[in-house]
Amino acid sequence: MSNCLFCKIINKETPADIVYENEKVIAFKDISPKAPIHILIVPKKHITSLKEVKIKDKELLGELFLVAKKIAWDKNLKGYKLIVNVGRKAGQIVDHLHIHLLSGKPSHHNKLWATPK
Repeated sequence: MSNCLFCKIINKETPADIVYENEKVIAFKDISPKAPIHILIVPKKHITSLKEVKIKDKELLGELFLVAKKIAWDKNLKGYKLIVNVGRKAGQIVDHLHIHLLSGKPSHHNKLWATPK
């Protein structure tokens, strides 16, 4: 996707603070963090959202979660949240599947970080 921001980051056409990369996945710091640690974990294969995932993508989905675990381990995180927004009404801004990894002391007014009661 030529105008996809995350595809541009994957192709090194747009700069990002990359914290992890392999042949299938890239992870980088969010430019508008909602927590002290806010990393986006993105498949290099362009998939618009979780709604578009096919059965053949199940290994890639597993890879995304294993990368999240590795990043959390490498950063010695004691706790973290993984969030996937699906669609505009759920807060998905970029049309490329991604997982938000959030950790650290949350802001009390941040709805994205809020724990359900």
